[in-house]
Amino acid sequence: MREAMLPPKLRDWRAKLSAKAKQQKRYRFYSLYALVSHPVTLRAAWDKVRDNAGSPGVDGVSIEQIERGGVEPFLKEIEESLKQKTYRCGMVRRVYIPKTNGKLRPLGIPNVRDRVVQAAVLLILEPIFEADFLDCSFGFRPGRSAHDALETIREALRTGRTTVYDADMEGYFDSIPHEKLMACVRMRVVDGSVLGLIRQWLQAPVFEPGTGGNPPTVQRNDSGTPQGGVISPLLANIYLHWFDEVFHRAGSAAQKLGAVLVRFADDFVVLTRQKSAEMSKFIEEKIEDWLGLKINREKTRVVNLREEGAKLDFLGYSFAMDWVRYANYRQWKMCPSRKSILRERERLREMTGPRHYATPLPELIANLNAHLRGWANYYSQGDARRLLTGINAYVSLRLYCHLQRRSQRPWRPPKGSSVWKYLIARYGLNPL
Repeated sequence: MREAMLPPKLRDWRAKLSAKAKQQKRYRFYSLYALVSHPVTLRAAWDKVRDNAGSPGVDGVSIEQIERGGVEPFLKEIEESLKQKTYRCGMVRRVYIPKTNGKLRPLGIPNVRDRVVQAAVLLILEPIFEADFLDCSFGFRPGRSAHDALETIREALRTGRTTVYDADMEGYFDSIPHEKLMACVRMRVVDGSVLGLIRQWLQAPVFEPGTGGNPPTVQRNDSGTPQGGVISPLLANIYLHWFDEVFHRAGSAAQKLGAVLVRFADDFVVLTRQKSAEMSKFIEEKIEDWLGLKINREKTRVVNLREEGAKLDFLGYSFAMDWVRYANYRQWKMCPSRKSILRERERLREMTGPRHYATPLPELIANLNAHLRGWANYYSQGDARRLLTGINAYVSLRLYCHLQRRSQRPWRPPKGSSVWKYLIARYGLNPL
């Protein structure tokens, strides 16, 4: 939710908290619970949760059900439970989503009620910690995006920092040590009631439905913050902020080498002008020994992008040194990665496949337009023209096959037209 869309009173609170945090870097906030449980904050938190949609938690209560039953009584019950200190979070529902490597990523879906309280805490804590976060951090932060991170990498490459330490943390969200994380939060917040809420969410039981004839299970985790929780991205940034701080500390190995850190949540790269064993040791020591996390050695690598064929894949884009066509020099190229293109083609195949033969063509085209518009908004940066043209050609091919299969007779576009022109003129297909 954008700052301008928040209620004026809440914007004023957040501005004052931010100003105080910026003016006094060591100040610890001790009276925040009243702001969290205030009706204005809870209403804004509800709007945030409703806008994000999402599925029900373990209790089965959906956003639509709450709206039918009345939002005001729902928020009033939350307010009373917070003020009387009787609020207890529910179990987290475990679901799995497929990753590009074929593995499954675990998500934790809290109940809608818990998501609203988490959003209220987020609205109050965010301006405090935003005052501390460094410019090298881009993920899940207001006013910052993946495109900003990508542009920072391009600028670092232009200034000669072509040796890249590409790190991968193994199961970051599931492995954050609770006590160390709470210690990081307490560096700024000492309100016991707010800390108690955060600890509840960290220690919430995880309900995993039974599969393959196995019974459902319930367990508590000693580490980690569930992906899917509203507060989890902020907590994840708070914990890794201390790596950012140590990285930029005067006299560190990173500062000696003039290294640039670019971090998007738990994904980060370090760019330097020369390869250094000291740099690798510094990063591994701080991540594993100091933060208690684990680096995936198989995926972590050091690469010199000036070498022939070398490339860096980050946030869905590839960076590489490429020859300029019809000229005798090379320049830095940033374009959608091969994995991103293959994943998009697979998605387009699914959207035009057998499951959608009964879908009316205007509806199918409208769904494609919305999907392609969102994809292009992210992947149209850098040198993407040729690849976007390839996606257009693939869309045309898939729609031609789709029309052939849903027609009893061989389908052909009208004489003097092409598949692409016909679909644009008749159904409003928007090419990239």
